[in-house]
Amino acid sequence: MKTTLLKSEDYTRSPWKNGGGIFTDIAGAYRADASAKDWDSLLWRFASTPIVAPAPFSFMPGIDRLQMVVGGRGLVLKSPTQEFDEREPFTTVRFTGEMEIVTELEAGPVEVVNLMARRGAAGIELVALREPGDRPLSAGTHLVYAVSGDCSIRLNSEDFVIPDGGTLKVELTEASSLALVSGIAVLGSIQVIG
Repeated sequence: MKTTLLKSEDYTRSPWKNGGGIFTDIAGAYRADASAKDWDSLLWRFASTPIVAPAPFSFMPGIDRLQMVVGGRGLVLKSPTQEFDEREPFTTVRFTGEMEIVTELEAGPVEVVNLMARRGAAGIELVALREPGDRPLSAGTHLVYAVSGDCSIRLNSEDFVIPDGGTLKVELTEASSLALVSGIAVLGSIQVIG
């Protein structure tokens, strides 16, 4: 097991693919043979961003996306064929980067967390940890993001405190156990394929 504390002051900022806003990049991975870390070489990315006005989402062919509201409420994503209801915070929605989506804000701006992966390169999951308790973790990369104040977790038998806005990156070569002790966190899990 390898753990790395990612501090909020070390996160980087980058524009949305369509230029309509700014991501706070928390963690990500890109193809090793790529000359640049960009949308074409992306394997996976974990980021947060504010949504302050109704707007179209970026067109991201070949990218699978998970999203969760972590601040504010009332977000709905609308596509020509379906609606994704994120009105209640900590609800995860899954959609493809090819979908034409426009946001609707029913109660003002929101803050969201996104976990994206190149289709076929990685499997991804995004869940809220709000109640103390144990959960199994499979081999892979896991990101525990403290979204509202400090958060305490136990990995196997080791205790960690994650400061508000910080993220504990956990790289596992075998199955392990994670317990939320206190606070609220978002868990992003990535299993790279191949």
